[in-house]
Amino acid sequence: MERTLPSLTVLVPVYNSEGSLRPLVERLEPVLARLASEYELILVNDASRDGSWAVVQELARAKPWIRGICMMRNYGQHNALLCGIRAARYEIVATMDDDLQHPPEELEKLLVALDANTDVVYGTPQAERHGFLRDLASRVTKLALEKSMGAETASKVSAFRVFRADLRKAFENYQSQFVSIDVLLTWGTTRFRAVQVRHDPRTIGVSNYTFKKLLTHALNMMTGFSTLPLQLASWIGFVLSAVGIALVVFLVVLRVFTEHPVEGFTFIASLITIFSGAQLFALGIIGEYLARMHFRMMDRPTYAVRAEVGSGAKDAQRTS
Repeated sequence: MERTLPSLTVLVPVYNSEGSLRPLVERLEPVLARLASEYELILVNDASRDGSWAVVQELARAKPWIRGICMMRNYGQHNALLCGIRAARYEIVATMDDDLQHPPEELEKLLVALDANTDVVYGTPQAERHGFLRDLASRVTKLALEKSMGAETASKVSAFRVFRADLRKAFENYQSQFVSIDVLLTWGTTRFRAVQVRHDPRTIGVSNYTFKKLLTHALNMMTGFSTLPLQLASWIGFVLSAVGIALVVFLVVLRVFTEHPVEGFTFIASLITIFSGAQLFALGIIGEYLARMHFRMMDRPTYAVRAEVGSGAKDAQRTS
């Protein structure tokens, strides 16, 4: 039985990648023509500092199936993805990076795996092609994501994914500036799957995701989408309180039942340091949550679009 071809939106966040966009489109075009009944490519320029937007405009004018969106400033990869997801027109959405490390030819594996019992499929690299620090940061980020998502597949997530466009209904009113697409997808489904795909070495440009940015993203996920840091602070406070009670009992026993003198100032100073540290740690975590509440009350937009180009696009500003 011949498989019915889906309609497909491919979404690519663009940042300082003018050299890789044309090769990406050249490789994508025959793949999409073979895999989809209808298709489009949305290139979301996240305020690149090079000539990426000019290349996007050129490609969109030359090929009617390409659309370009230019952000007013740099909002980050996941915010750009959210903008593109909301603009997608077709039933299946695929996301991939702009550096050709996600081979367009591997897209078929993800679409085949997106069966009737699956809503999201991740393309897990057979072997990562990053440096040690980047790989370490990626593992930390995936650990944070696993705690935030509460799904086993979290350890296999990647930016190379396909999912049903209907899932965006679950987060259509989401407005926070802190965005994690993978966490938002869990608001609409628990039916995740991962398949192994090839991961090519980067040949054009350098990665824009540094060790620091990945760790910051992990922190944003932990404090923005879960209560784990608050729980951690509570457990630290509980353990230190238990240790303090045990030390007090030990001091009383030592003083009453033995003739050993009890050191006063040094021991008390150590206790004060321990409990002060626990209090400051807990206050810092609470302060992080209060800061996020403050930013939400400001109603700061998740992103703002400067211009669009391509089929049916309008050169207009809009925010979300």
